[in-house]
Parts: sequence; C-alpha cells; structure tokens
Amino acid sequence: MIHKPVLLGEAIESLNLKKGSVVVDGTLGAGGHAIEIVKKILPRGKLIAIDRDERSIENFKGIISKKELIGVSDNYANLENILRGLGIKTVDAILIDLGFNSDQIEDAQRGFSFQHDGPLDMRYSLKDQRLTAADVINNYPEEKLVEIFRNYGEEKFARNIARAVVVSRKEERINRTGKLVEIISANIPQRYKSSRIHFATKVFQALRIEVNQELDNLRSFLDQSIGALASGGRLAVISFHSLEDRIVKNFFKLHSKDCVCPPKFPKCICQHRKSLKIITKKPIIATEEEIRNNSRSRSAKMRVAQKLV
Repeated sequence: MIHKPVLLGEAIESLNLKKGSVVVDGTLGAGGHAIEIVKKILPRGKLIAIDRDERSIENFKGIISKKELIGVSDNYANLENILRGLGIKTVDAILIDLGFNSDQIEDAQRGFSFQHDGPLDMRYSLKDQRLTAADVINNYPEEKLVEIFRNYGEEKFARNIARAVVVSRKEERINRTGKLVEIISANIPQRYKSSRIHFATKVFQALRIEVNQELDNLRSFLDQSIGALASGGRLAVISFHSLEDRIVKNFFKLHSKDCVCPPKFPKCICQHRKSLKIITKKPIIATEEEIRNNSRSRSAKMRVAQKLV
C-alpha cells in the first residue's frame, strides 16, 4: 500500500510557508507532508522532522538528503527539549498529523492491524516503549479495559468485550491480533459485522491510544507549541477522531480569548491573555475527490491557529 498524506494541499497552504521558514513536522511518518514542506522553504529554510518510529527517520533520510533537514527520533510531546537540544528558540510553523502511516498497518509484526494476524504490540517506538497491547489485554483489570474501550474507542459493547477478554486470558494468554479479533467478533451482535467500518476498529484504536498515551502526548505537545512558535507562526493539527479533535478545539478556544474566568465572576481575576488567533473557524475536511482516492481521509479534520505575540 502506498501511503497518501491527507489534506496535503490544504496543510501546506495553511502553514503560510515561505523561503527560509523554519518548520517542525512533528509526525514525519512516510514523509508525504515533509517533502512538500521542503519544496516551499528551501533554500535557506530548515525542517525539523520528528517521529517516534525510528524507522520513519531512517527511511526519510533515504528519500531526501539535505543538510537543511534534521531528523529526530523522539516523541513530539518532547518538543521543547528537542528544539532546545538543537539550539532553536522558535519556529515559523508546526504540523502534526495524528494518523499513522500505511507502512505500520501493513507490517503485521507491528500489531496495529486487525486484518493481518501478528503479535499484539502497537508500540510506535520499539526502542524506548515497554508497554504493549498484549500487556494491556492480559494484565489490566476488567473495569480498566471497559474504560479504555469506551472512552478511547467509543465502543458500544465495551463491557461484553472486556468480560470476554478476561475469561479468555484465564485459559491462555492473548498474544495475537487474530485471537483478539475472534474475541471481539464473538461478543458483538451480528448486524455490526456488515458495517462499512470493521467491527474491531474501535477496540484496536483504543488499545493504540492507551499503549502510546496519544491523548496525553497531544495535550503536552499543545501546551509547548505556543512557546515554540515565533510571532505570526502557525500551528496545524490533523486529527482523525473526535477525542483528538475536541482536545485541539478546546485548546485553540482557550488560548484565543483573554479572560477565562467563570461567567458569573463580577470582574476578571485570571490575568489570562490570548496568544492564538484561530484561522479555521470550522475544521478543514477532505474533498469528495480526496476521499475517493484515499478512504482514510474521510475522518480527517484539520484545525489551524496563528501565534499572536
């Protein structure tokens, strides 16, 4: 499968790039967005490409060999430390794409896919992450599994699936994606198995979020992003499900207004001052043509904000 970056044209345009811009791509992946960014900012520009998956960094170096490209195998939630280590105070634009690239799905050994039997892993970084999806499935108590499936996957049958997982693991440890798919299949109504969305999607999504602490990392990254941007710099975030989008939306809203005191307060005591201007009043979504050419773009939403001070 050839990985297709989502909202490519829209993202590049929204970042307002110029020759000489210093840009962070916080989720390099297969490099689709990064290649177009480089075209816009060279000569004199610089791209800091970050990815937790060390193989993404190595693969990209093989695609493009430029001294202006800095590849960093790290978590985008460590943005401040990454830039400090590179001696960079501020940047002109930041992009993160919260999807995962097709190479990860196709590699059965990574355990992301319910369509290929493989080990229940789901770690983005094999180098510095210990917790695997198998650890979650086999060690978390039933109530914690219900919470994860329900909150991170919005799975209707979280209770049924979690209970079945606990029963099954008492007989034998659940180490394979195929086995987990069997358990899910046996514990949801038949009518849900003919849906356009695969019946195991939500549980696998929930496990991926838990293993990689994706929502916490997103919050941490957003908190650091304002300080990392130069005045007038832009931040674009592409999300793929409502939990991510809600976090980004609320963050932009919070930092685009001066007072955040409760409405009933007679006067402002918070001293909060807005630091962002929201560029996208509504999230940018894929065109019908892009959805036809790239089905994974169907759920993509991009929000963009600009640093004020």
